[in-house]
Amino acid sequence: MKAPDRLVGILGGMGPAATAEFYSKLIRRTPVTRDQDHLRVAIWADPTVPDRVGAVLGGTNDAYPAMLEGAQRLRDLGATVAVMPCHTAHFFLPALAKDSGLRFLDMVGETVAELERRPGAAGSVGLLGTRATLASGLYQNRLREERFDVVVPEETTQWQVDLAIRKVKEGNQEDAGRHLDKAVHAMARTDASLIVLACTELPLAARHLTPEGSTDLLDPTDLLADAVIRECGGTPPVTGQQKAS
Repeated sequence: MKAPDRLVGILGGMGPAATAEFYSKLIRRTPVTRDQDHLRVAIWADPTVPDRVGAVLGGTNDAYPAMLEGAQRLRDLGATVAVMPCHTAHFFLPALAKDSGLRFLDMVGETVAELERRPGAAGSVGLLGTRATLASGLYQNRLREERFDVVVPEETTQWQVDLAIRKVKEGNQEDAGRHLDKAVHAMARTDASLIVLACTELPLAARHLTPEGSTDLLDPTDLLADAVIRECGGTPPVTGQQKAS
């Protein structure tokens, strides 16, 4: 199913829990019957990469040298394809791919492509992510090019998202879930028919959402894991949506 010379590079540590969760998803979503069926993976997880949100909002390259060093280390290890399970860091992805020579799969592109494939495409899509991801237009620009209406959080809702992300980074996923729950409730009152969890900490918080309700949540890290599996010759499972109140 998978070419033995393929090596997947994961440029991680942004943050550590999100990186570990992404690798767990890659394991869970790969169809296997034995250890040897799994993908060969090299993980460079560097939590000392400077704050990506501050770099994007401040218009600096403070985070980039450490990210490039990590990509070069993966390249030197022989990675044939690479991924970066951090949405905000995708702001630097074009330069990173060019400067490292690595072929990166694009989580934002995979998400937009998935939305296009779904019935009722070109509807309203809600985005929950870091302030930098939203301010950069990473998702909005591509979604609007494909005729999607985009709904972003109001300030009070964004504050709940900020807190949810912070609580995951502090290791408190239950509190993170309570803050995310408030944000999802607020977004459910908008025109958005689906909400993209555009920060890799948010799926960890989403485990603790209240189960009632019918708001659709889309996790781009599922799509990125599936893209890796396809790239390496496998057939990923059908991607579903989470439900939240």
